[in-house]
Amino acid sequence: MKNCLRDLRKARGLSQAELAEAIEVSRQTIIAMEADKYDPSLPMAYRLAAYFGVAVEDLFFNPFVGDAG
Repeated sequence: MKNCLRDLRKARGLSQAELAEAIEVSRQTIIAMEADKYDPSLPMAYRLAAYFGVAVEDLFFNPFVGDAG
């Protein structure tokens, strides 16, 4: 799932390990999310959004918006 996690993390001057510790996940989880290879659970998405003070929708991009589908 596309996200701006890396940008928010770097803007705060955090390492992947520091962010992982803050939200109680592994560094590998942060790496995978930043590489768009792992979709977080809803509770994890909310923890990340709360940590950065943004809405979940501003952190993770909905691939179905604008889809006539």
